Order: sequence, then C-alpha cells, then structure tokens
Amino acid sequence: MLSTSEWVSLGHPDKVADYISSFLLDRHLERDPDTRFAVEVQIKNEYVTLGGEVTSKAEFTPDEIAEMVRMAVRQIGYTREYQERWGLENTICADDLVVAQHVTRQSPDIAQGVDRDGWGDQGIFWGMAVDNPLAGYMPADHHLARFVGESVFRSRLGGLDIKTQVAMDGNRVRSLVAAVPQREEDDESRLRAYLASLVPEGTEIILNGTGRYVTHGPIGDCGTTGRKLAVDFYGGNCRLGGGSPWTKDGSKADVALNLYARHRALRYLKDNRLPLVYCAISCCIGRPDITLAFFDARNEQLDETQERFGPQEAAGLLRLREPRYAALCRNGLFSRIR
Repeated sequence: MLSTSEWVSLGHPDKVADYISSFLLDRHLERDPDTRFAVEVQIKNEYVTLGGEVTSKAEFTPDEIAEMVRMAVRQIGYTREYQERWGLENTICADDLVVAQHVTRQSPDIAQGVDRDGWGDQGIFWGMAVDNPLAGYMPADHHLARFVGESVFRSRLGGLDIKTQVAMDGNRVRSLVAAVPQREEDDESRLRAYLASLVPEGTEIILNGTGRYVTHGPIGDCGTTGRKLAVDFYGGNCRLGGGSPWTKDGSKADVALNLYARHRALRYLKDNRLPLVYCAISCCIGRPDITLAFFDARNEQLDETQERFGPQEAAGLLRLREPRYAALCRNGLFSRIR
C-alpha cells in the first residue's frame, strides 16, 4: 500500500506562526500555570497579527508581547545576519517585525464550563500508534520525512524554510520530494548528495521541483497557525480531529484530547500486541465525560469505553500547565509520549 507524508521545518511560515503562539503561551504559563490561552497568529513579510483570547494573571504590555514575538522568530533563525546573507527581498529579519494585537479575555460562557472541569468545546479527536519502536511508534513515511527534513535543517546546506515529502510502497521508500532554499552561489550537488545519504539507495529524489527556490519564509508565503496539522499529527496515515494544538493552553480539547488519543492508542497497542491501533475520542462542551473507540488497521472496531476525564486530570497526566509548548512545537507534538 502506498503511503505518503510531509514534514516542514520550523522556518516554514505556518510553523513560524505556530511557534510564535506557543512561545507566547509559555511566557504566560511561567507566571500563571492556570492561564487560559487561545491566540491565532498570521505573519506576512514583516507584519504579524495576533488575534484571540487570553485570561491570565500574567499580564504583559503590548510592547512586551511584541518583543516576545521577535524573540521567538530569532530563535528560529531569522536574524539580521541571515537576512543579509539571503537578501532583503528573499527573507525576513525578526528585528523588523511589526506586531498588531487583537486579544481579549475568554468568553464567560465558555469559561463557566471549564471552571466546572468540563471541556471548552465539543469535538472528535484521533490518535494512532504503530508497532515500530525505531520510528517512535509513528508511521514509517512520516518518521522518515521528519528525519530527512530535520537533518537538512541542522546541516545548514540551505535556507530555513524546508519541506520534505516521502512516499513508501509497503516497506520500500519510493520517492523523496524536498524543497530547500538555495542561493545562486550554493552548491546544489552537495545538498543532493546529502539527501541521498539519508534515504535508501535507489530512492527517487526530486529537489526544488520548480527549478529555483530563493525567496522563502513569510516573504514567499503567508504563515497562519494550524495549517500544518497533517505534519503535526500522522501525515497521510490517520484521520485528523479537532483543531490546532499550538494556539491553545492545555484546558482546550484540541491540545489535551489529541495528546490523550495518542497516549491511549499507544497503550492499547502495547497491551494487546497489535501492529497498528487507532483511537477516536469525542467530548461535549462543558462536560468532563469522553467516549473512546479503538480500531485496527482494517478500520474494524476493537473496543469502546466511556471515561470521566476532564481538563484537570488531563493537565496532570500530560503536564499541560508547564511552559513546554514551544519545545513540543519544535520537537514534535508526540515527542514525549512513548
């Protein structure tokens, strides 16, 4: 069976947006672990727009928030030195960012349900686990796309805005498609040789399919939070549920129940020694009760159960009040669930 998954680097515009939101959440949690946070981010050229809701004892001035945004983008690597190497017309510098802020407090209608340890929204969430410890119990094509992309990102053989896509036919790697910014003076043959060293011999490699990739980051594309969910979750191997985990604190089902679905799928897989398990979770706004269903590789239901599992228990089990969202965004949503 052919399976295909994509990965994008932290320098991709959409992931820049995800990382900014996660970085801001961490700064709030450092001062107030009970922060309620839901902030969407859009970045285009040097303009960043924040929109959403925050209820927290950690209060920051607009200038402090704007500087945090710049700090997050500097951490990714979009510095003045980087921009000078690539040219003003081809990439951004964190120092130049102009930040518009449209943030209010959480709706009291939603807050009253969360205050009773109910979920802040209804929704359906999917988890997946594969019996492949070497790939972190993730699908092989997703694991390889990420491995190749992260390796190229660290190698600095190209720019920061990288995309990799791996297609596998069963256990055989069929192709690798990679988009890596290259300046006119860069030696593309070095990059091609490096890519070839990361995949099995005989893999078809397509590098920069248009023939030129210089303009990148938020100059070449507009970045928006939550647009890379297949990358963040399981690639082309699993249905996706809920919304973006990067723009919200742990009281939100989009974060907690996606993580919990992965946790329960992995536990079910190990307990029953299965090759692959899917876990579907549904919840109701304002209530802590959830329904779980487990499926095998043929999508046949294996089990069903109901639990009382609200945001408070989720926060304790999954450490969701800790300022580690930027690390999860950088290292992978399921990097600490094994």
